[in-house]
Amino acid sequence: MAENREEILANFQGITAIEDVAEAIYHLEEANWDLLRAINRVMPQDGGTSTQTNETHDVEMIDDDISVITPKTRPPDRVDNNEASTSTHRNNSTDLVELQVHCNNKIHEIKMSGAATVNDLKKRLEAVCGVPVCRQQISGLGGSRATSTAALGTLNLPQNAVLRLKPAEELMVDDEVAERLTTTYVLRIKHEDRDYTLKFPGTRTVREVKNDIYSLTDIPVRHQQWTGWPTVTGLDDTVLAMVGLDLPQHELTVKRAPNNKQKEYKRIIVESSDSENSSVEEIDDSADGFTAEDDNMFVDLVQSDRLQPLMSEHVDDEALGCIEFSQRFRQRYGPNTPNFFEGTLQDAIKEACLKPAKERKLLGVYLHHEQSVLSNVFCAQLLGCDTVLQTLAENFIVYGWDLTHPDNNNMLLNSVANALGPVAAMTIRSIPVERLPALVIIMRVRSNTEIYSVINGNVGVSELVGGLVEALERFASQRSEDARVERERDARQRVKREQDEAYQRSLEADRAKEEIKKQQELERNQEMERVESERQMEEARKAAARASAALRVPSEPAAGAADVARIRVRLPPPHDTYLERRFLATDPLNALLDFLASKGYPKENYKVISSWPRRDLTAEPLSSTLRVLKLFPQETLMLEER
Repeated sequence: MAENREEILANFQGITAIEDVAEAIYHLEEANWDLLRAINRVMPQDGGTSTQTNETHDVEMIDDDISVITPKTRPPDRVDNNEASTSTHRNNSTDLVELQVHCNNKIHEIKMSGAATVNDLKKRLEAVCGVPVCRQQISGLGGSRATSTAALGTLNLPQNAVLRLKPAEELMVDDEVAERLTTTYVLRIKHEDRDYTLKFPGTRTVREVKNDIYSLTDIPVRHQQWTGWPTVTGLDDTVLAMVGLDLPQHELTVKRAPNNKQKEYKRIIVESSDSENSSVEEIDDSADGFTAEDDNMFVDLVQSDRLQPLMSEHVDDEALGCIEFSQRFRQRYGPNTPNFFEGTLQDAIKEACLKPAKERKLLGVYLHHEQSVLSNVFCAQLLGCDTVLQTLAENFIVYGWDLTHPDNNNMLLNSVANALGPVAAMTIRSIPVERLPALVIIMRVRSNTEIYSVINGNVGVSELVGGLVEALERFASQRSEDARVERERDARQRVKREQDEAYQRSLEADRAKEEIKKQQELERNQEMERVESERQMEEARKAAARASAALRVPSEPAAGAADVARIRVRLPPPHDTYLERRFLATDPLNALLDFLASKGYPKENYKVISSWPRRDLTAEPLSSTLRVLKLFPQETLMLEER
C-alpha cells in the first residue's frame, strides 16, 4: 500500500504541479487517496462561477442563414483611441510608435520614436529582417505620405499597426527607386462609355487611386471590379512605383461588381442586453427590399461580414491566427468588443501571469464556435456590455480563438497542454459545443499558472460580471500575498546583495593593497637589479682598466741590477699595508702610476704623495723619470683618495 501511495503522490504532483509534498498529501487524504477526486478537488473541471442558469433561448431556424442584430438601445460605439487595451502592453509615451512587421511568415515587433523618419525605419528593418533598403516593399505605412523624410509620428499610424514587408524580385539601386517614386504615372481608365486620363505620383497607393475613382464614378471601392492591374501581393497598400505599370501610359478598366441575388434572411432583434429579460422579435427581410445602390444596407453586411468565419480553416501560425481572429471579430461585432491579444498563448501567459505580482493581470481565454447558437448573443450583448468591457480592459489580458475547425481546435489544445499541462487541455476539451462560447479564466496561484474557472456561454450579463468579480477578488487576495512574498524576498536579496557588494569592496581593497605591495616589491627588486648591474659593469670596467694598466707596467728589474729605485707605497685607511716594487731609475713616473692603477688605485681616484718635500706626484709630468723626481734609490709614498 505504501508503494501504491507513493506512486499516487508522484502522479498527483506531476499532474497538478504542486511542489509542496505536505499540501499534496493533504489533498490526497481529503480525497481518501482517490487520484481523480484529488485532481478534481484542486483543479475543477467545470466553471467556478457561483451560479449558472439553465435557461435556453428559443430561436426559430427558418433558413440556413440567421443573423442577430443588436437593438437600437445598445451602448453607443466607443472611440477606439479611448479604449483601454487588454491585448498588448501600451507605452504611455505618445512619442513611441509600436509596429508589427510581417516578413517571411514571421512577426517582428518594432518600437521607434515618433520623431524617427521612414528612412530610419527602413534601416531598422534591414537590420532586423535582413531585407536591404533598396528592395523593401512595405504595405500599410501610410501611402503617399510615407516619404523617406516623413516622421513616423506624422503618419497617424494606429497603435501596434501591422505592416507587411516583402523583398522586391529585382534589386534596385537607390537612384532607380528615387526615380520611380518621383515619376508621374498616367492611367487611362475606361468606365462604361467614358475614358479618364489621370496622372498620379509614384508615391500614391493603389487604394488612394481607387478612392479617387470613387469620386468620379460613384462606385464604392468594395464594389469596384478592375482589370489591368498587375498581380502584386498586397496591391491596395502598394505604391504605384512598385506595382509595375506600363510607361508612358497604363490601360485600366473599372466597372461595378454584379449584384448576386440575395437570399431571404430571418433577423432576430434582441431587445435587452440581459438574457434573463430578453425578448426576441422576428422580422422578415427579403432581397426585394434592397437595391444595389444601398451600399450600407444590412443584407450586404450579413453576406460579407457576418457570415465570414472568425478564423481560416487551416491556421499554420498561432500568432497570425490570433491577429486574424481579432480583426474579423471587430469587423463582425463592431468596436464595442474586447481588445484581443495578438500573439501566441504562451506570450499571453507571459504578459498576464509571468510578471512581478503588482504588474500581473488575469488571463481570459475566449473560446468561440460558429456552430453554437449562443455565439452571436454572447459576443454582441455580453462582451459588448460596458461593465464587462471595462472590467476586462482594466484587469484582464483577453486571448481569443475559434474552435470551429478541428485543426484549429487541435492547435489550441496543444498550446494549452504545452503551456499549462495536460489537465488544463483536458478541461477545455471537455467543454461541449452547446455550452460554447466560453471564457476560461487563468491566474497565477502559488507560483503555478492554472485554470481558475470556466464561464460558459449560457449565462446572462449579471452571471458573467459576477464570475469576473469573483475571480478578481480571489486574484487580488492572491496577488497581495504574492506581492508581500516578493517584497520580503526582494528585501532579503537586497540585504544579501549589499553584503556581497561590501564583501566585494573589501576584496577589492585587499587586492589593491596587495597590488601596491607587489608593485613596491617589484620596484625595489628592479632597483636592486639596476644597482647590481651598474656595480657589475663598474667592476668590469675597473677590471678592464687594471688589466690594461698592468700591460703597460715595465718588467721589474732583476736582482742585483744597477740604478734600481725601490718604491714603497702606503695604502689609504683602513688599510695598513704597503705596496712595494722596484723600478729602474730611468723609468718614467707613468710606469709607477700604471703599477698603482693595476692594483686598483688609478690616478683619477687617488693622489700619490711624496713624504719630503710633500708633493702630489700625479700633478708632475708623466714622462719625468724617477731619478729626476728624486725617488731614487728608494722612497716611501702615500695614497690619498681624491
